[in-house]
Amino acid sequence: MPLNTQTIGYRDGDTELTGLLAWDDSRDQQCPGVLVVHGGAGLDNHAKGRALRLAEHGFVVFACDMYGNGVAGNRERVMARIMELRNDRATLCKRARAGIKVLAEQPRVDGRIAAVGYCFGGMTVLELARSGMELAGVMSVHGSLVTSLPAQPDLVKAKILVCHGALDPHVPMTHVSAFVEEMNRARADWQLIVYGGATHGFTHETEHLVPGVAYHAQADARSATAIETFFIEIFDTNLNANQKIGR
Repeated sequence: MPLNTQTIGYRDGDTELTGLLAWDDSRDQQCPGVLVVHGGAGLDNHAKGRALRLAEHGFVVFACDMYGNGVAGNRERVMARIMELRNDRATLCKRARAGIKVLAEQPRVDGRIAAVGYCFGGMTVLELARSGMELAGVMSVHGSLVTSLPAQPDLVKAKILVCHGALDPHVPMTHVSAFVEEMNRARADWQLIVYGGATHGFTHETEHLVPGVAYHAQADARSATAIETFFIEIFDTNLNANQKIGR
């Protein structure tokens, strides 16, 4: 698979950002674009790896940077940036939209765009949906479901898929129930899959020291299949054969 990658510098106001663009160079025709939003650690190997897997399906993929240059790898700066964005959902969405703008400007993208987020990124893509952004769909994988700005009726335009670990102590079932009620009130087009035995961060294969965060191979594989099915639905297209988004 002749995948190409390109590091792209871009800006959100005064904040300098750096993301990774990936695409299948063997495809001549335009195709949908997919934004990948990283977890709490920043734009790391997990987010980049997921972007490459999506590009193998024939999408143009941009793994965006939500924190800014010089933040990832510095725990103090990372935690400060997470709190800043969590407490200001407008700024959070604006930062993600800067990445979508980069993706939308790629000549290989046919105008259809979806967003996939993991952990912190899952919260981010759900906030994009709540804000009414015109996206084909958003997928939150072990992301936070609570919000300070609940979706308003008929405002959500994107289809929504949430993949959640049943034993996630950071996003308990009370949050899940509140999310279901919120989406129903908003009359959104949504679906939720809960994976038994899985905790938080179930797609991250590296060892975790944070309690309640652990890799779960079965949930990772099942959520990858769910994402593939969701892409087929929202883009009305078949994915490249013999490629898997997950493992």
